[in-house]
Parts: sequence; structure tokens; C-alpha cells
Amino acid sequence: MTVIAHLSDPHLDGTTEARERLRRVTSYLLAFSRPVDVVLVTGDLADHGTEYAEVAAELTAFSDLPVLVLPGNHDVRPAFRTGLTAYVEPVGGGEDPVHQLRDVASARFVLLDTTVPGEDHGLLSADSLDWLDAALAEPYDGPVFIAFHHPPVGLQHPTMDQWLLREPGQFAAVLRRHPVTALLAGHLHNGISTTYAGLPLLLAPGIRSTVPLSFEPPTPTGSLVDLTTPPGLALHVHHPDTPLLTKFVHLA
Repeated sequence: MTVIAHLSDPHLDGTTEARERLRRVTSYLLAFSRPVDVVLVTGDLADHGTEYAEVAAELTAFSDLPVLVLPGNHDVRPAFRTGLTAYVEPVGGGEDPVHQLRDVASARFVLLDTTVPGEDHGLLSADSLDWLDAALAEPYDGPVFIAFHHPPVGLQHPTMDQWLLREPGQFAAVLRRHPVTALLAGHLHNGISTTYAGLPLLLAPGIRSTVPLSFEPPTPTGSLVDLTTPPGLALHVHHPDTPLLTKFVHLA
């Protein structure tokens, strides 16, 4: 059995509020009687693309666990690489996409960088899709998870759906050529279970905030994000003999 703690969108910004919300998630995970096998954070670790010393300090709480990270639209590639060298494989540099292939806890994780520097939407270039195609073509006897920030499926939300993964059909074409267990993403600040290209697509709740759906009650301030809702995470449990199980957790 492999247990994945899937975190997303902590948006650390130097404030006590953001830091304490992440620490509530950390404390919850560290209290488990059976440790999770891997901690995965699917983007927007830093709110302004500069707070990586703070991010690295908070991630040291998981020093006994494998930690996988990938950038979101609030992250900045060069600073992400240099500030999180303990967690990012030294491949590429500068504004090159931060793609990684990691084998952890009897599972393979393909970590995609879907960010577009200076933009909030996502995109996988032809070169990135070629990299993904080659990574998935490598034989692996175990579950294969593809993790990224921008989902190709939206919330039917007039604002959030402007910032999804663009040109998703090309992504789907690559996925359909290979065995993949599930797709893991973030960005929408909601725990979401859906499908894409015939695969489970699982989005972790936002740690920093939640975005109400268009028909839900608005945020207390009328802003896009609700900073008062509990931080959340997803737990994905893989067992070779059963379907993937996901539990969404919100920590009141």
C-alpha cells in the first residue's frame, strides 16, 4: 500500500496566517500512526515567487519523508530551483520548465511544470509534451502518477476557468498512449474528483484558501478566495489489488 499526502497552494507570503495554515496540515500528517509514504505539493508554494527560504524551512518538518514539489503560477522558476535545491532535481536552469521524474515508495511520479512565466494560465509546450511522452515510455512496474498545477478541467467558474491548462487536447493525446494510474493537480483551491482522458483527475483542496463555486454562498468579503475556510489536503491510497482511494480532508 502506498499513501500519498497531496498538498497544494499554501501560498506562503511571510505572514503568520499563511504559515499557521500550512502547519495545521503538517501537524495532522505527522500525528499519523502510520507515516505517509510521500508528501506531494502541486504548486503555488510561494505567493510572490520569492518566499522560498520560508517554504524550505516549513518543509523541514517532513525531514523523515520524501517530499516532491512542482511550481504553480505564483512560483518563479529560477528562484524555485535555487531556493528548493533539496527538493528539486538539478535538471535545466533559468526559465527552463521544472520537469522531474521521481521513483518514490514503489510508485513513479512524473512532475510536470505547466507554468507560463508571467501568466496565470498553464500550457505544455511541444518540447514539454515530448519530454512527457519519453518519460512515460520508460518501463515501470508499479503505479504511475502524473502531477502538475493547472488542471485541464475547470469549475464552471467565470474567473478561475480563465487560468486552466490551455490546449489540453495535445496533453490528452500523450496520456492515451501510456499506462497511467492517476492525474494529480491543484490550482483551483478545491478538492475535486473528476476524469480526464479516461483517467482519474484529482485536485487537492487549497491550503491557503478556498474558492466558492459560482452557485455557492460568496466569500465574507466578496473576494475571489475565502481565507476563513479550513485548510485542506487529499490522501490518495494505492493498493495493487483495489481501485485508487482518495479522501479529502479539511482541518477545522
